Amino acid sequence: MMLAAVCLSLAFVKREWVLSALCGGLVAIVPQAWFAVKAFAHSGARSAREVANAGYAGEVVKFLLSATGFAAVFILLRPVFPIAVFSAFIAMQAIQITGSWMLLRQPPATRVQTQELD
Repeated sequence: MMLAAVCLSLAFVKREWVLSALCGGLVAIVPQAWFAVKAFAHSGARSAREVANAGYAGEVVKFLLSATGFAAVFILLRPVFPIAVFSAFIAMQAIQITGSWMLLRQPPATRVQTQELD
């Protein structure tokens, strides 16, 4: 939603700025979404090794997807506004980091224990 808001606010400037910002935001979002799907595909104590391996492999592929995304944007998009691309990318990264931090700060769910009625 944040990416859409940024693009809408840039719509009054130039269409090329909007497209550059959209591409920069997608360069951040697409690799992160791929990583999330791969890293959290396994769960449970029995698959701890699979979770760790998926995390490592996911980070490598995430980096390669980001690099490929930037290359594609700067090769294929004409005209491109680098400030819009990098600003949107950094904004999406900041939102992802802040969101993760906020999730980690939440207190663990407390278990409700039921009492048997006599």
